[in-house]
Amino acid sequence: MAGEESTARQFIGAVLERCQGFKSVRYYTVVDRASGKPTENILSEIAAQDSRIKVVVAYENRNVVDAYMRGYQQAIMEDCDWILEIDGGFSHQPEDIPQFFEVMQTGYDAVFGCRFCEGGKFTDSTKFRYLVSFGGTRLINFALGTKLKDMTSGFELFKKEALEYVLEQGIHSQAHFFQTEIKYHLRNHKITELPIHYKTGKATVGVKALKDSFRNLYRLYRNK
Repeated sequence: MAGEESTARQFIGAVLERCQGFKSVRYYTVVDRASGKPTENILSEIAAQDSRIKVVVAYENRNVVDAYMRGYQQAIMEDCDWILEIDGGFSHQPEDIPQFFEVMQTGYDAVFGCRFCEGGKFTDSTKFRYLVSFGGTRLINFALGTKLKDMTSGFELFKKEALEYVLEQGIHSQAHFFQTEIKYHLRNHKITELPIHYKTGKATVGVKALKDSFRNLYRLYRNK
């Protein structure tokens, strides 16, 4: 979480409310230099009141991708069977979580949220941000031969073994394109998509991130 201390308690509670019925549930939240001390302090306060919550402090992180990798590694290290990735701050909707569990129970290795399939929504967005995600998916599928309707979404559920495989393959992007790398690495696994409602948050897609995306797309295309 970064700069989301005002909604942290409400968001974590909403997520945990949708994760009932499991033998064990852990909520990992990563804080780094982008988060700031106010966010870390309130998350530590929340974690002190609920043993399911673990604050992973990683101020050595260089970029947003490092924060995700640190969270993945922590969940794998603690032997979680399923690992759900969801953005804080209500850009992803906690009420969408139960459908991920329902679909995963039918035998998938990973289930990806999709904003562009029937029932999916992409709201509160600029036309540019929508074009980057929608048009980017079309370009990625054309270049790499992938088939998903949303190749850039970050709301997803993995089996531990699938996520371990992704990390073994390696993530090269230092920006949002890492979500595409994940999906590309799992293209030959049993995967599926389901509709989600995405509300565009504060994060923007800058020139540096776009250059990173094109560079890594070309690398995957060249090596496929």
